[in-house]
Amino acid sequence: MRVLAVVPARGGSAGVPLKNLAKVGGVPLVARAVRACLRADLIDTVVVSTDHAGIAEAAREAGALVVDRPQELSGATASSESAVLHALDALGADPEVVVLVQCTSAFIDPADLSAAVRRVLDGEADSVVSGLPTHEFLWTAAGAGVNHDPAFRPRRQDREPQFRENGAFYAMRASGLREHGHRFFGAVAVQPVPSRHAIEIDEPEDLELVRALAPFVDAPEPIDVDAVITDFDGVHTDDRAYVDSEGREMVLVSRSDGMGVALLRKAGVKVLVMSTEQNPVVAARARKLGVPVLQGLADKRTVLRDWLRIEGLDPARVAYVGNDVNDLGPMAEVGWPVAVPDAHPRVRAAARAVLTRPGGDGAVRELCDRVVAARPAPAPQPEVKAKPRLGPVAIGDVLVGDGEPVYVIGEIGINHNGDLDLARRLIDVAADAGCQAVKFQKRTPAICVPEEQKGQIRQTPWGEMTYLEYKERTEFGHDEYRQIAKYCEERGLHWFASPWDVPSVEFLEEMDVVTHKVASASVADHELLRALAATGKPVILSTGMSTLSEIDQAVEILGTDKLVMMHATSTYPLPPEEANLRTITMLKERYGVPVGYSGHERGLQISLAAVTLGAVCVERHITLDRTMWGSDHAASLEPAGLEHLVRDIRIIEQALGDGVKRVFPGEEAPKARLRRVTV
Repeated sequence: MRVLAVVPARGGSAGVPLKNLAKVGGVPLVARAVRACLRADLIDTVVVSTDHAGIAEAAREAGALVVDRPQELSGATASSESAVLHALDALGADPEVVVLVQCTSAFIDPADLSAAVRRVLDGEADSVVSGLPTHEFLWTAAGAGVNHDPAFRPRRQDREPQFRENGAFYAMRASGLREHGHRFFGAVAVQPVPSRHAIEIDEPEDLELVRALAPFVDAPEPIDVDAVITDFDGVHTDDRAYVDSEGREMVLVSRSDGMGVALLRKAGVKVLVMSTEQNPVVAARARKLGVPVLQGLADKRTVLRDWLRIEGLDPARVAYVGNDVNDLGPMAEVGWPVAVPDAHPRVRAAARAVLTRPGGDGAVRELCDRVVAARPAPAPQPEVKAKPRLGPVAIGDVLVGDGEPVYVIGEIGINHNGDLDLARRLIDVAADAGCQAVKFQKRTPAICVPEEQKGQIRQTPWGEMTYLEYKERTEFGHDEYRQIAKYCEERGLHWFASPWDVPSVEFLEEMDVVTHKVASASVADHELLRALAATGKPVILSTGMSTLSEIDQAVEILGTDKLVMMHATSTYPLPPEEANLRTITMLKERYGVPVGYSGHERGLQISLAAVTLGAVCVERHITLDRTMWGSDHAASLEPAGLEHLVRDIRIIEQALGDGVKRVFPGEEAPKARLRRVTV
């Protein structure tokens, strides 16, 4: 051992009771001192000298050795040097350099520690003290200048700085300390430290000050936890609510949060939303994120304890993100209390980490990134000869693929009948049910309508007209789709469409849709497929009325990097005997891409069965009323049916589990009561 750091940390303290266990940034002061020493490149061993069992436990958890400090060296009059010398004797250590590090400095830069040690090792100094550069003028109580002549006051830039000892650390040649018995001997040098690191904690006010500064001084570090629990208002949102003329409440969220939560879930981190409010907005957002939510909670702390027990989680490996005083209880239960930057001052003070992004503007994503950064890299998998699975595919802020929440698409298609208000009502149906997206169809009628059909007379709700006139009458243009895009964003939905011709691809690109859908009728339209591939956007390929050879050619054009395939049978309505759901498994194995299901059946059973067979997304036509005029309404789901579909998909997702056989918490009591073991 060449360099030993000793941290004296007795249990008594006149100014702040048990000061060395006081938390700053969620970490006890003694642990902060130990961590700084362990991160210093030139320090070999860290020891804490203490007379208090709680301090000893915190020191060991932080990675230090512990020396029991005798009572005669633990009083208020005992010097720090006596604790260091005792630690040297107790360890039988003979280091070249010993560093006295004090817990009263919450912010110690490991680089400053190493710099001080280097100056002793290199022979530049025998003792190095940390100090704050200052140009302050000092006065006596009698009004006399201490370090200046009041009659001559040179400018700051004309004076060399002096240094105020800040008490953070002292690096000394160990032999000199033994010889002289105190920390200042031989050649003494000062190791400058920045003002933000130079605060000493002697009074309660000092402690409050460093707690307030911790979020701004502490460097962000990965957050190594197994679960993330978040408040909703002020964390997922900016803590404001928008109420329309019909009393419907809307909130502002960040779409990037969705990708962050998806990354967490993929990394195996549990996620839970807790809210004191009982609000359908909270439930809708949780459904979109694919995470459980507990609402209407009068006592978050008790509920959190129960949830942690049921899930079998170590509270020390859980993060809770809050913003207001009702979050202080649950924050005290976990190892990583986290606050958003605009949180209540008491919440910020209680936090181990304070995020830089506010609620509703990426706070959840920032936390997710720090949690994912702490997860171990996946172990290399043995080489498998089978075709590798590609995906998941990122569609906007949502991952679509195996292991992700099922991406539910409400297909409005042409069921809006050319009526923008009806389209908005169908968007509401999808959002209220918990869908992640709505899909339309986009055509250039002059191109898509066959010549022999253009002049055919059609009876419509708007009177008698040609088929071409009818198709043009029901087609939305730029203005309508801009309004649709805006409304979908307000309702938290993706929107996109099936383009039926190349000009429609260009139209949708101008609208900046998150993905494109290839209708089953377009699988063999290679000109259209090439235009879609050129966009670089993810593509959802429906496979109804297609042979494997036709699908092979389509995949050759589109590629597989950003491809989601949809099993479909283009019979309207679909009879069960034509569903052929085992094709989902075959398509996954053949093409190695995520595969979903596009259904045209009546009822829910076939779509739900598709989910159990591994469908990663489900698309169903939606309508306000199946008896409405139009070709697709009869094979569509009405609002209640869509709501039940999404609800049951989420239940199935939970019920499928991970395939690992285990005894669940709910089985423990029956097992203890009923299990009979014989030999």
